[in-house]
Amino acid sequence: MIRMLLRVLGREYAQPLRRTVTLMTMTSVAEGLSYALLVPVLRELFGDSPEDAWPWLTGFGIAIAVYATLRYVSDLSGFHVGTALLRGMYHRLGDHLSRLPIGWYNNSSRLGEVSVLASQGVLQAMSVIAHLLAPFVSASVTPLTIVVVMLAYNWQLGLAALAAAPLVVGIQVWTARTSAAGDVERHKLDEQATGRVIEFLQVQPVLRAGGRTGERFGLLDNSLRDVERASRRATFSALPGAVGLTLTVQAMFTALLVLGVYLALDGNIGVAEVLTILVLAARSADPLLSLTDIGGKLRGARSVLAQLDTVLRTEPLPEPAEPRQPTGHDLEFDAVTFRHGDRTVFDHASLTVPQGQRLAVVGPSGAGKSTLLQLLARFYDVDQGAVRIGGVDVREMNPEALMAQMSIVFQDVYLFDGTIEENIRLGRPDASDADVRAAASAARLDEVIERLPDGWAANVGEGGALLSGGERQRVSIARALLKDAPVVLLDEVTSALDPVNEAAVHEGIERLMAGRTVVMVAHRMRTVQRADRVVFLDGGRVVEEGSHDELLRRGGRYAEFWNIAMAPAARK
Repeated sequence: MIRMLLRVLGREYAQPLRRTVTLMTMTSVAEGLSYALLVPVLRELFGDSPEDAWPWLTGFGIAIAVYATLRYVSDLSGFHVGTALLRGMYHRLGDHLSRLPIGWYNNSSRLGEVSVLASQGVLQAMSVIAHLLAPFVSASVTPLTIVVVMLAYNWQLGLAALAAAPLVVGIQVWTARTSAAGDVERHKLDEQATGRVIEFLQVQPVLRAGGRTGERFGLLDNSLRDVERASRRATFSALPGAVGLTLTVQAMFTALLVLGVYLALDGNIGVAEVLTILVLAARSADPLLSLTDIGGKLRGARSVLAQLDTVLRTEPLPEPAEPRQPTGHDLEFDAVTFRHGDRTVFDHASLTVPQGQRLAVVGPSGAGKSTLLQLLARFYDVDQGAVRIGGVDVREMNPEALMAQMSIVFQDVYLFDGTIEENIRLGRPDASDADVRAAASAARLDEVIERLPDGWAANVGEGGALLSGGERQRVSIARALLKDAPVVLLDEVTSALDPVNEAAVHEGIERLMAGRTVVMVAHRMRTVQRADRVVFLDGGRVVEEGSHDELLRRGGRYAEFWNIAMAPAARK
């Protein structure tokens, strides 16, 4: 458990963690040894001179004070280390997630998995140090120390108590093994249920429009019932271990009681020693019985740690040991092959975009148009070939330096829950107020801000839910304008907008593209006419390439695509 914790967190936490475990062990040993003083105390109290018990009582009080001090110091150390581990785990997980390939997030169950891990999962795993480690060490070490004390006073009673140790360990190991499968199942179902809840909330407009809310409630209810059944199975699988441990501890106490009475009646041991050993046995029973509950929580934490370890072992996109800087802003696809799962998206595709030119990318659905933008931004690494900016392979650039070269505007805009100004400033956090307002004005966002009751302080809601699609696009364009990067990637940003917003967004896009190297994915064919060159993608290759007019004159795939797209407008 400790080894896995250190592997997940990193070796820099090893020393404070070992120091905390050592303090907790010393505290438990001190607790067990302090009970040894009960023998002389009771011997004197039951003897001819009870007043002689005062020195031993004083020693017992000092031992308890030492134990209490150690307990305070070890618990405080546990809380401090636990807090540090929690903070470190959040930072490490967040940094690692930000470096993973975008494809890693495309798994349908990934959202629920990450949501559970990043919330209750991390808290559960890191609470081991602050809340579970001290009780576990105490439940394990204090009874063993008490057994050593028993052996020192009477070897028969000590051996009788020691005989229970293998049984207790065996029951704990057996319980852990029988509960392992149930714990894994329950965690998996927890993730699925979380994903269902998030999905249910996100798709409410679609479900209500389709009149399918009853069915979706049923799916969610089924998922929650699966969690309930898995929890019940996990509880029942742990029940035999809990009952077995209780019976073992009670049998041990009964055996010690019978043996102690027999030895006392036979004159081999005094009454004070019998009473003390029975008190010690009773004191050992409580922590041993708590092992069932503590063990279950530790197994749950270990399962979460294993999941965190799996995520953290997922390889991020490699970073170069000696990053290079581009010498220009031209773009190049050089014999690129890229596979997504079992599907080949690009098969030795090549194209170039000279610095300052605009390239429009056209093709049927699934041709890889948006993937081309993602490869330029290095959301994925190519399987063969190279993607270059300014003559430098994007894999040889520092990720931050690469992103500094690009402004990206996607069709689906996500805004963070905050003000409009805060969302624009994501493009350049240190920008002046004048620059932010200039970018907003260039994106025609100022007229939107004037309509909002709170103006610049208006909250956009999670994902930008309080703004319309066109308004969100204007915020996105303002953000890109503020960033002022030399390369602009556009994934058709006007395909779902009304005419008024489309005109405003086009005006902002024109300002954004001015003087920059641009790659635009075009779903609406009118967008293509603003490009210097056009490439037509299909089957993972560049089928045609040239200017808009040249491709129309050739009468090939692009011309066919254009005529189909323009046919509805011609009929009007």
